[in-house]
Amino acid sequence: QVQLVESGGGLVQPGGSLRLSCAASGSIFSRYDMGWYRQAPGKQRELVASITSGGNTNYAESVKGRFTISRDNAKNTVFLQMNSLKLEDTAVYYCCAVRTDYRWQYYWGQGTQVTVSS
Repeated sequence: QVQLVESGGGLVQPGGSLRLSCAASGSIFSRYDMGWYRQAPGKQRELVASITSGGNTNYAESVKGRFTISRDNAKNTVFLQMNSLKLEDTAVYYCCAVRTDYRWQYYWGQGTQVTVSS
């Protein structure tokens, strides 16, 4: 019972940076584990980064050291700071929320396009 809206995607050159935002509404945001997924053309969806309700983070090996996930519970928002972007980071990025302590029901945003190109 949460609605998610992503923003911040766009076109960026290799080596550049973007910050994605996911605004949540409709439920108790602080109780949700949050994640960023991405799906590149011709590839499967993959989990990029996650942050639990307790603030623990996890990253895909391909983005570790370059991406940072964070959350601001007061603003009901989760962020993905993306630095040193590579061509292979091009994908549609999706925000996801789940209550792992309750129903394990996943909620998804509409996605935002990130294109890395020179």
